[in-house]
Amino acid sequence: MATQSEAQGRQATRFNVAAIVQGGRLQYEALLLAASLRASDPDFAGRLILLEPQPGGAWPEDPRITGDATRAALDRLGAEIVPFDARHFGASYPYGNKIEALAALPAGEPFLFLDTDTLITGPLSRVDFDFARPSASMRREGTWPEIELYGPGYTEIWSSLYDRFGLDFARSLDLSWPDEYWQRYLYFNAGWFFHADPHVFGARFLDYARNVRDDPPAQLVCQSLDPWLDQVVLPLVIHSLGGGRPGPSLAGLDGEITCHWRVLSLLYARESVRAVDLLEEIARTNWIKKALREYEPVRRLVYQGKGRLVRDMFDRPNLPRPEQKIRQKIKAAGLWLR
Repeated sequence: MATQSEAQGRQATRFNVAAIVQGGRLQYEALLLAASLRASDPDFAGRLILLEPQPGGAWPEDPRITGDATRAALDRLGAEIVPFDARHFGASYPYGNKIEALAALPAGEPFLFLDTDTLITGPLSRVDFDFARPSASMRREGTWPEIELYGPGYTEIWSSLYDRFGLDFARSLDLSWPDEYWQRYLYFNAGWFFHADPHVFGARFLDYARNVRDDPPAQLVCQSLDPWLDQVVLPLVIHSLGGGRPGPSLAGLDGEITCHWRVLSLLYARESVRAVDLLEEIARTNWIKKALREYEPVRRLVYQGKGRLVRDMFDRPNLPRPEQKIRQKIKAAGLWLR
């Protein structure tokens, strides 16, 4: 357990927040992210860096922000838009943006990467990060691997990946879960992750991801890597850099401090009162609304009040499981918007 002085030292560490921004849905999500950070943590001392892929390379079309209203609002919120070139993933695998974009962040400066569809609902600057021990979000379901009846099991699949990179597979296991149960194995949602140096983290992320994509172990023969490649490789990167599952000091992430909402209809269905109220508060700011009204999900769910109809459809302490049941109910009502 960290001493009080160690914890205070980590709390005092200045760090950058990074996310991807590009034309379409992500530019509006980035605007909500930036506005929520300023509303919920006005004392945040780091930089908010929005990484924008450039046309060319792996993006044959122009992926940049469209229109002037979003750029103007992001600038007013103090967000820095930093370009990067995608050479390995791009349009064929947009999730690879988060892998390649890390090279455009300042080297040697601690960073927290957030998926753009995230709201900051509390004081992010007070989270007790240990940037020397990277970690990532545990708000996930057992989406990968999908075990086939006569195919390799969890242990065989995951151990083949650890062996590929010379990593200690046994040390990654959570032995409180039974053998061949998905939570025994190190698996994250890539919605947030952090480390002391984006160039070190990003170079390893890119190396591992290209290796697995281009030459997957034989044990992955039945497995899809699209869209799962980033989440398959992320635990290997974190483990290789001395990190692991997040401890209690990070409980505010995916809790009282961040909300990875993913789909706006899902936000209304299942997230906290604070998250919904904050969304509506920042979306109604006139100069932000000028940009957001172009985005149909915000226009219908927030400005036309349809989101509150979605919210009334569910008892949040007793939400249906798995998530697919929530989606189906919203879709049946014609209110699935993202």
